[in-house]
Formats: sequence, C-alpha cells, structure tokens
Amino acid sequence: MLLMASCIFYMYFIPKYILILFLTIIIDYVAGIYIEKYPTYGKKLLVLSIVSNVGILMFFKYFNFFATNINELADKLNWNYSMDLLAIILPIGLSFHTFQAMSYTIEVYRGNQKAEKHFGIYALYVMYYPQLVAGPIERPQNVLKQFHEKHKFNYEMFRHGLLLMLWGFFKKLVIADRLAYYVNPVFDQSGEYEGISILMAAVFFSFQIFCDFSGYSDIAIGASEIMGSRLMKNFDRPYSARSIAEFWTRWHISLSTWFKDYLYIPLGGNRVSKIKWYRNLVIVFLISGFWHGASWTFIVWGGLHACYQIIGIVTKKWREVISIKIGLTHFPLVHKFMQIIIVFLLVTIAWVFFRANTLEKGVYMLKECVVAVPQYFNQITSNDTFDFMRPLFFNMEYKMVYVDFLIILLSLGILQGGQYLNFKYKLKTKLYTLPMAIRWPVYFTLIFSILFFGMFHSDAEFIYFQF
Repeated sequence: MLLMASCIFYMYFIPKYILILFLTIIIDYVAGIYIEKYPTYGKKLLVLSIVSNVGILMFFKYFNFFATNINELADKLNWNYSMDLLAIILPIGLSFHTFQAMSYTIEVYRGNQKAEKHFGIYALYVMYYPQLVAGPIERPQNVLKQFHEKHKFNYEMFRHGLLLMLWGFFKKLVIADRLAYYVNPVFDQSGEYEGISILMAAVFFSFQIFCDFSGYSDIAIGASEIMGSRLMKNFDRPYSARSIAEFWTRWHISLSTWFKDYLYIPLGGNRVSKIKWYRNLVIVFLISGFWHGASWTFIVWGGLHACYQIIGIVTKKWREVISIKIGLTHFPLVHKFMQIIIVFLLVTIAWVFFRANTLEKGVYMLKECVVAVPQYFNQITSNDTFDFMRPLFFNMEYKMVYVDFLIILLSLGILQGGQYLNFKYKLKTKLYTLPMAIRWPVYFTLIFSILFFGMFHSDAEFIYFQF
C-alpha cells in the first residue's frame, strides 16, 4: 500500500517519469544481490550501478549546462560548432533518490548491509513518498529493517509526528512563504534595488531557506512517524553554529554525512597531509554545490564554503591567541555570540550566490550591501526613522506593510525561542507531560497562527523541490 501510494504521489508530477525511477530501482536491486552473491565482481558491479545512477542524473540535470558552456566556449574561440539544447524537465527529487539508491549499493559492497531480496521493500526504500522529493537522504540500515517490521498503532509516535508536522507547516507557511514575498522580487529584479533592501533580502533569504527546507523535513519526518517509521534528523539549529565546520554538522545533516562517508573519508579526509586535506574539502564542497544545481552560482556557493573551512583551519590558532589577548575568553557569552553572528554573516554571503540568478547579479548584490550600508547609517543620524525604513517597506514589487514586518519578527522570535527551549529544556518531551489544559492551547495556537498568518497561494513550492 505504501509503495502504491508512493507511485501515485510521484506520478502526480509527470507520470511517465516513474519509468526512469523504476529503471534505477531495477539496476540497483539486481546489483545489490549480485554484489553480495559474487564478491569477486563486487567492485565492477558497484561501478556499474554508480555509473548508471550518475549517468541518468547527469543527463537530466546537467546536459544543457554542459552544452551551454561548450557553445559559449566555442563562440569565444571562433569555432564553428554548437550543441543543441534539449527540452528536458528535471524529474522531481532526482538528486535525492539517486543518492539514496547509491548509498544502498555502497553499503552492500562494504558489507554493512545485506542485499534486499524483497523487490517491493527495496522499491519502497527508494520511493518512500514522505522523503522522496527532498529528503532526508536515508541509509538502508535505518529504513529497510523498519519496512520489514509490523507496525501497530503507536499513540506516542502518532502525537509526536503530528506535532512535528504542525511545527513544519508553521515554519513553511507563516515564515518562509511570507519572507518569499520580500526576497523573490529583490533577487529576481536585483538591478532595481540597492542598499538596505538588498541587505535585508539576503538576511531574510537565510531564514527563508532554513524554514522552507527544515519545515519540509519536519513534515516528512512527522508524516513517517505517524505511519510507524522513523527518519533521521536533518537539521539541528544550524544558525547557532560557532564555526563553518559546525554549521555543516547541523545543516542538511543527511547530505553532509553522505558526502562525508562516501566521498570525503574515501579521499582521505583529514588523515592526510594538509595540502591533500584542503584538496579534499574543495572537492567535496564543489561537488556539493554542483549537486544542488546546474549553474555556476551553486559552484561558487560550494567554493565559498570550502574557502571558509580552509581559512578556519589555517587561522584557528591565531584566532584563539587574539581572543585571549583581547580578553574575550573572560566573557564566554559575548565570545559565543560574536562567533555565531560571524558564521551567520559568512553563510548569508554564500546564500546570496545560491539564490542569485547569475554570478553577475550575485556580485552586484554583495557590492551594493558593502557600499550602501554606511550611507544608510549616515541617514539614521540625519533623517527620521520612517525615511530610513522607507526602502525596506516600499521599494519593492510587493508593498510590505508594517504589520507584515511585525509578523515576520514575531514568528522569527517564536522560531528561535522554540528551538532554544527545545534544546535547553527538551520542550517537546516536557510538553507531553503538561496537563491537557496547557497542551491543547499550545496546539491550537500553532494551528490558528497557520490558518490566520500562513501564506496560501498556488505558486508556492518548497525550494529544494528543484534539486
């Protein structure tokens, strides 16, 4: 029944694309069985499986990217050559279920997972609809065994799953989709904006993409829990990280650990010379950026994070010495706050390229932020508050009013407060122990805040669906 539901769910987009999914499922299912049965040929079968998966991904996602760049290069070199572009629509969730399928054959080859003999169970592992289109990217050790178990109704899992879905819808509909009304016009027509408008759009996008993607993950994990299966945690307060390395242990955890286990460590990780260590970081983050999308903006985004990591490693001792000399270590809370703010700013700079339509627009937006912010600080001292805030509210396609801005601030406050309380006091667990007279008002407050303040419009979609 779950497999049928997953097929219907996937076919809702483009029905015939399910044949592509079935092709990869059959290849990897057979490969897994024969890798286990004939270990002598295991490496060749694994390579065949990976090439098949990556080949399909490359064709649908990257063919036009390479064709376009080859045509541009040929034009600059005055070669009489051009490749035709194909009218390809990217299959939804292709990057996610490709990586999930690859993890299965790799784990079977490594001997960490028995080959799945039940074709329906394996097909469900790849197609499980809650996390099919945007993760989390699961490992076979976690999910396959759960699909073999008989699940009886579990009230605790049912309740926790519903609450997690509710929290995910709050983040998506109330915060992310409301922020989109400000972010999208500024990024899509960046040449018409400047200064504080662009800076605020960049900061807002940092929260938009977090609430959008982590909101989806909460909904997927919660929906799965309702049906009796637990999926892995995908986010852990990433904007509380005190270093870029820590940020990547908290953001999109399923993808970060995938690259760590299947690319970074096989390359040698940090157990090699420093030069090779830096090389490994660059390779992983460039491929991570390219995985997100067929555009140079994503490659730059990945490259920036690689640079952040390398600079962080090189300057670690210097930063520790400076912190001691200026006395920051005597004020641990101030020191921690400064680290969090710096990491957030660095991540936001990288997000500008992630969201920008072209490299030129990304560079323009960063330049405007740097050049124009001091001018606005001067305006604060010379003009009244309303004139200073005017670009923020009115210099955009969608006329954001003060009420919307207050809703954003309040909802972001609830988000940060909720995350902190859950981290510090295990709020979700304690909530269940409170009397019904307290618990249910909390539930209904979330429900009605979604109904009254959520942004319900037909063109809204989860950002990571496009990957």
